[in-house]
Amino acid sequence: MDLESVFEFVSPKVRDAAVKAAAQLSHLGVRHALVGGLAVGAHGYIRATKDVYFLVGDEAFEHHGLLVTFKTGIPIEVDGIRIDYLSPSALGPHLESAFDAHNVSVGVNVIELAPLIFMKLLARRRQDLLDVVELLKAGADPRRVRAYLEVAGPELLGQFDLLAEEAID
Repeated sequence: MDLESVFEFVSPKVRDAAVKAAAQLSHLGVRHALVGGLAVGAHGYIRATKDVYFLVGDEAFEHHGLLVTFKTGIPIEVDGIRIDYLSPSALGPHLESAFDAHNVSVGVNVIELAPLIFMKLLARRRQDLLDVVELLKAGADPRRVRAYLEVAGPELLGQFDLLAEEAID
């Protein structure tokens, strides 16, 4: 995993936003892992991206009855770059383990490959599915990812198998 190489390719504003947001999340005691296009790059498929995504623990949010807001100090934009957040409680409780991994590159914790692919499959957007194909082409072990999906998202196995076949072609 090499986030430093990704940072050489993307805009310096995106790089700085990721590093600053991660530092602020750490300062606030919020568990977090970089996901999205930057994480895809760190795992071997570097591509352009204009925003920064983090998976964050529930401590990033304040609950006011039915209303949920961000904890004070959570950055939603850094120097014009949008920072987006995803919650394991919305995507699947098994993603809580993403915070246990210590995949730190350039001071930023990056999600492991199998949970990243799980999240990409869940999103089902064209770019996300392309990311899965390109990650497989870049060397992701389909057996490891498949083993993760068998537990975390068996309903995603058919889509993954199709993408894995596409990666071979």
